[in-house]
Amino acid sequence: MAIRKGAEIAPAKGKLGVLLVGLGAVSTTFIAGVEAIKKGLAEPIGSLTQMGTIRLGKRTDNRVPLIKDFVPLADLNDLVFGAWDIFPDSAYEAAMHAGVQDNELLAQLKTPLQKIQPMRDVFDQSYVKR
Repeated sequence: MAIRKGAEIAPAKGKLGVLLVGLGAVSTTFIAGVEAIKKGLAEPIGSLTQMGTIRLGKRTDNRVPLIKDFVPLADLNDLVFGAWDIFPDSAYEAAMHAGVQDNELLAQLKTPLQKIQPMRDVFDQSYVKR
């Protein structure tokens, strides 16, 4: 398989769906973090795609653009979330119940988090006791 040099990567267009397994503490923290960044309430600390850089050429060339400026990735505003869960709680209710995030921040994100309603999950009662 030959790799073409100078191949162009088409820019991302449209929405990018992110489907999560469950709406527990981890999933709702991820969703709330992205929504907070979208609203300008937080910085994307720790995000490789948003704050990471890539070195081009030699170290002495001092060419280190942001990854998001070098590769045409989907914009955070184009991310849409979905999930499935055994509980019917919205992402907002699940986040409040998990108690991992600051309630004041969640209150500011209530509208977008309430819109995320889980799809019905399937489980086997012999493996899932609750």
